[in-house]
Amino acid sequence: MIPNSWQDALERTRKTTFGRVATLLGQTDLTDSFWDELEAELILADLGLKTTQSILAPLQQEARAQGWTRGAELRSALRNLLIGMLEEGKPLDFSTQPVVIMLVGVNGSGKTTSLAKLGYRLQQDGRSILIAAADTYRAAATDQLQRWAERLKTQVITGLAGSDPGAVVYDACQAAQARGVEALLIDTSGRMHTEHNLMSELQKITRVAGKVISGAPHRVYLVLDATTGQNGLSQAQVFMQTIHIDGIILTKLDGSAKGGVAVAIQQQLGIPIDYVGLGEGLGAFSRFDARSYVDGLIGPTSGG
Repeated sequence: MIPNSWQDALERTRKTTFGRVATLLGQTDLTDSFWDELEAELILADLGLKTTQSILAPLQQEARAQGWTRGAELRSALRNLLIGMLEEGKPLDFSTQPVVIMLVGVNGSGKTTSLAKLGYRLQQDGRSILIAAADTYRAAATDQLQRWAERLKTQVITGLAGSDPGAVVYDACQAAQARGVEALLIDTSGRMHTEHNLMSELQKITRVAGKVISGAPHRVYLVLDATTGQNGLSQAQVFMQTIHIDGIILTKLDGSAKGGVAVAIQQQLGIPIDYVGLGEGLGAFSRFDARSYVDGLIGPTSGG
């Protein structure tokens, strides 16, 4: 990953919503109107009201304690607050294999592409992978996975169009064991989260995987599109009511002008962000790094 990729990916956010935050911090006296403007800009950056208030209260307290009078004095404190609010996901544990990883999310969130990028990253780390195409209702999803698999020089376990996704997962788990691969990546249907059948299906897939491989799925990632902002949080809550979610993959961060949503996700859902999509290429996919993310939003501070 190139050194400036976080800066590049968050450029739109930094130049728009967080650009206005930076302007406030750079020029303004700490008046009542300053705090009102800062609150409004943080909300516009998709941090949400609750998260914004949890930032402003300690900032105001520290400003009073330190005797600060100018917005510029808050910059480092804001950076440290944001970093402290973000939890990074834990690395995958390969002590038992195969590790079964399931990706869930609504259509259009970038789920299938994220699976390919995650597979590529695992391969770069020297891991062998197998893919399961458990979205049997959308032929285009299987076709897309097949194309990715060709690029990754791996195989896809598929089923007939419209067939039982659970059966595909069962076959894939058995194949992963028989072939001795280190990671099985399962793509699932992404029909709208309001459709109850999808949620029942995800529960069934989880049960099937666990019957074949002990403890599977070992990691369930919810894929959220950063450009959807607060709407992604409502999607996440519905998925969380149905299955256990271990971590978030946040996609299209480079296409969002409201990249602050990562802070809201962490605070409101209590789920770590494991990976982020920073662009189009297979390699434009990174472990979430709180410091790089916050510096991408507001720019690094001296001594940071």
